[in-house]
Amino acid sequence: MTHIPPPAEELRILDTELRQLDARRTVLLARRAWLVAALRPAAPVPHAPRATPAAPARRPETTAPGVQNVLLLLGGILLTVAAVAFTVVSWGHLGIAGRALVLGAVTWAALGAPVLLIRRGLRSTAESVAGLGLALTVLDVYALYEVALPNSDGLGYAAMASAALAGVWAAYGLALGGLLGPATTTGLRLPLPAAVAAAQLPLLLWAAAAGAGAPTITAALLVTAAFDTALALQLPVKSVRVVAAVGAYGMGGWGSFAAGWLSWTASGPSAAARAAALLLLAAAIGFAAAGRTHVLKPHLATGLALAGGLLTVAGLGGIPRSSLPDDWTVPGCLVCGVALLGVLRTGFPEPLRRGLAWASGSVQAIAVVWTLPAVGVALLGPVGWTEKVWSGAPATARDAVTIDVPWPPHSATAPFVLLLVAGVLVVAVRGAEWRPQALTGALALTWATALALPAALELPYWVGLLVQGLTTVAALACALPSLPRTPPLLLALLTSVGLAFLSLTSEGATLTVLAALALLFAAAARRPGLGAVAAPASLAYVTALACAVGASLGWPPQQTALLVLVVPVGAALLGARLSDASVTVPVEATGAVAGLLAIGLTVADPPMLALVLSLCGVIAAGTAVREDRRSIGYAAAALFVLAAWVRLAAWGAGSPEAYTLPVTVPALVVGAVRRRKDPRASSWTAYGPGLVVTLVPSLFAAWGDTHWLRPLLLGAAALLVTLVGARHRLRAPLVLGGTVLALDALHELAPYLVQVVDALPRWVPPALAGLVLLAVGATYEQRIRDARRVREVLGRMD
Repeated sequence: MTHIPPPAEELRILDTELRQLDARRTVLLARRAWLVAALRPAAPVPHAPRATPAAPARRPETTAPGVQNVLLLLGGILLTVAAVAFTVVSWGHLGIAGRALVLGAVTWAALGAPVLLIRRGLRSTAESVAGLGLALTVLDVYALYEVALPNSDGLGYAAMASAALAGVWAAYGLALGGLLGPATTTGLRLPLPAAVAAAQLPLLLWAAAAGAGAPTITAALLVTAAFDTALALQLPVKSVRVVAAVGAYGMGGWGSFAAGWLSWTASGPSAAARAAALLLLAAAIGFAAAGRTHVLKPHLATGLALAGGLLTVAGLGGIPRSSLPDDWTVPGCLVCGVALLGVLRTGFPEPLRRGLAWASGSVQAIAVVWTLPAVGVALLGPVGWTEKVWSGAPATARDAVTIDVPWPPHSATAPFVLLLVAGVLVVAVRGAEWRPQALTGALALTWATALALPAALELPYWVGLLVQGLTTVAALACALPSLPRTPPLLLALLTSVGLAFLSLTSEGATLTVLAALALLFAAAARRPGLGAVAAPASLAYVTALACAVGASLGWPPQQTALLVLVVPVGAALLGARLSDASVTVPVEATGAVAGLLAIGLTVADPPMLALVLSLCGVIAAGTAVREDRRSIGYAAAALFVLAAWVRLAAWGAGSPEAYTLPVTVPALVVGAVRRRKDPRASSWTAYGPGLVVTLVPSLFAAWGDTHWLRPLLLGAAALLVTLVGARHRLRAPLVLGGTVLALDALHELAPYLVQVVDALPRWVPPALAGLVLLAVGATYEQRIRDARRVREVLGRMD
């Protein structure tokens, strides 16, 4: 039966086959065309001119309008320079009528020519001529001053002239635009921006001419900036807006900086109030601009609101600074910055509220940074007591933290700043996304407040200890059980370390604080999730307490080491009872560090060092009894060996066997046990290390020993090892024992061999060497002859 697919499937199959046929036909046609071209003879053309490649067309490097603009710009500049030279240099060669006639005629011609040029479509030329005309008006003003008003005030005349020029240029631009059409289409672009640029000078020059002080000049700058801002926001002409915006930013920035400097250097409340008024004026300009641009340009509005908020804080915060102590400068500005957050619940547009929020946050961040030196001194300053342990408690908490570093100036109000910012974080940040971070930041700031408060207020020394202790307790109480490494726990550790250093001033304070910290962290380790950090911290403080107790009792370091060993014992017992590996490992690691400290304390006393090493070995062996700590058995063995070696060295033992046999015997026993459990284990692995440890050092000692007893005993031991290896067919004992036995025998025969060599004539060694070489050569020749015979036989076989 023939299978007929569905119509759709059959159509798809046919389309596929047709495409394949078309592709094959295309390939065959292309091949056919190539073959035809290859077989067709090329017709010779004897007199045909030789074709040369056409030169690539050159593209112009610039456009015609660009060339035109450059030429017109240069022409306008040259004419302006010529007019200046004529006015300044050649002015005295003409009379009054001639001067007026020349300047008036040239100026009116330059200002009137653009009308005709624009009507003829020569817009760029009209712009250049108009620029020349504007420059000529400046020269007219200068000429008028030189002729009619040479004795008048130059700054006052410049102020009036700049205002007049700004009005004339604006009227000229508007009139020309009304005569020829809208300024944005057929009018000139130059006069109106030039008028705005000229309008930047009148107020500033008038203030300077009147001999005004810095506040008046600053006010002139800010009023000019307000005028520029209004133009940039109101006028539709883009070129005018750009020039006005540049003027607004330039004059506004200059005026704001000047107002801020006046506020900073104000010597009294009245001067501070005037500076604040100027700063508030600058802020009002920013807020007004932000209010007009928040819809079309929200990011710009946010930036302007941010600048306005910072200027407001600087202005209002500078008023109390002039009458209050320097310690309250930063808190005053901070209060103003926090007050900005009140607008967040108003009906202001979102970009403005966001900008003010950023301004408030910036002020708070700067205030927090200002407190960091005081917090750093309060935290790290007590470390200096390590060089003056138990030298006597100071009077105040500030004296306790400034033993090596000075207290930062004007930072007595740092705790108030930190506490205020912490409160703002708790109250102001309500969103679910940022709420956890805000609470963490508030906790850190509260901790910093408690840390710096005793030193900032110069409280008594014991009050500083009590405050840091309560801070540690509070931080542990705030630690979340589900997060063992939460910020509260880390803050508690930092506070406890600072408290421990701070307690080094007196013996009683040290013992009390270390004991309290050990108990506190031991209690905290019982809370779920905190043991991985709290338990090792408790053991660390117990170790420090043991050292402090030893020093208090007048014990030498080697005796204090026995007291320190209580910590490794406790860590081993505690690790055996704990079921959480995340807690067990840190606890045992802390115990190991305490054991190393105990060993370090006894380095100067070898007998006590041997005892401590053996006790550490006992602790390690007891830990290795556990199934999951078998590997610690190697450390226990190493500690026992080291203890034995140190004890032997303390006794003055010089024989190497005394050091090697305590290692060899246990190593051979362990090797035998392993071979019994795993018969496939190599003898080199089981017995090699133990045999090498004793045989090799004894062999070296025997070669340097002149007596007969050591070589005899070594030879007997090597013979016994060789026989055991031969009996049980073990390679390691057989090879090692045989090698040592041979070398030991060679050592015994060495004197006699030397005597034999001395008795032989001097020609015997060279003769023996020659015979050996002849024998080797003959053997080599014989092998070559055999190889040739084999080759000949193979050749005959072919």
